[in-house]
Amino acid sequence: MSVGFNVDVLLALAAGGIVLAGILAPFEALGWWAGWFGPNRDQQQGTPKHLQPSNRYIVFLSGIHSVSGSTFVRRERMFLRQLKKRFPESTVLEVFPYSVTNRALTGQRAFAWFWRWALGWKLSRRSLLAIAGFVINFRNGWQVAVSTDKRYGPMYDEGSAELIERTLLDAGWRDDHDGTVVLVGYSGGSQIALGAASPLARRLGVPCSVVSLGGVMASPRSLDGLDRLWHVKGSGDKVTRIGTLFFPGRWPLVRWSAWNRGVRDGIVRIVASGNHDHTGRNGYLDATTRQPDGRSNLEATLDTLERVLADDSVRQTAAARQHAGSRA
Repeated sequence: MSVGFNVDVLLALAAGGIVLAGILAPFEALGWWAGWFGPNRDQQQGTPKHLQPSNRYIVFLSGIHSVSGSTFVRRERMFLRQLKKRFPESTVLEVFPYSVTNRALTGQRAFAWFWRWALGWKLSRRSLLAIAGFVINFRNGWQVAVSTDKRYGPMYDEGSAELIERTLLDAGWRDDHDGTVVLVGYSGGSQIALGAASPLARRLGVPCSVVSLGGVMASPRSLDGLDRLWHVKGSGDKVTRIGTLFFPGRWPLVRWSAWNRGVRDGIVRIVASGNHDHTGRNGYLDATTRQPDGRSNLEATLDTLERVLADDSVRQTAAARQHAGSRA
């Protein structure tokens, strides 16, 4: 009886957390927009540091399971290590895409105790109790929904762009060089990356590319500043199909949407990455499951990224130089 009661309490708390997260979802973005949270708008450019600029900055935006700007997921940590090895001359960065102020859920928040509790259950080996931890996924999923919303989305996207811009400045980005920026979004992080791309390109003065790994995302509000969107998906990934199903702007019949215009113009490109699922075992970042050709899923994903970015690098650098010349 005691175990059953405790499980009921955990599930009730988790359900309450999901509902509360949905109610509060837009408020952080609204608060940032009003100047209540985060840096003052006059200070948003940050303090430049004397670092050597890179030719390419790769910014990783994690899936909806994340709680901070430094991933705790073993497969993602391995992915980032391998990404740095594959692109040694690039600067690889992380941001927390589900907070426009980059505040970790388990950090200095009013409900930090709740998110620490949820994370503890999420990491629990006891599968039944770990269900309570998935309230984090639902909370972050609500933030993805805010980014797609016509009312609150533009504010959320501006906040995300400002967050990424500050991260780039802290890593050595300078307005007077011709480096390129690639946002790599995983699952729900793809929507945040796609939403931030246009306002970020406006802030930086150079076009930005987005790589979606199994992205769940709507049609972009604008193609301005979006150099390329590479939508990488596995043949067994059912989750990424949600975007096509729930967002009419991605339906082939809606030919006037930004997504379908991007497909026609070659800005949006669909890339097959192998025979794998969305996450976990047999997911994009799994280093144990093998493809028919013998490569691991992780190796196949990294190979796809290498191929995409190699093709993208020369062209985007030329576009950045042309854009910089037009500003001069």
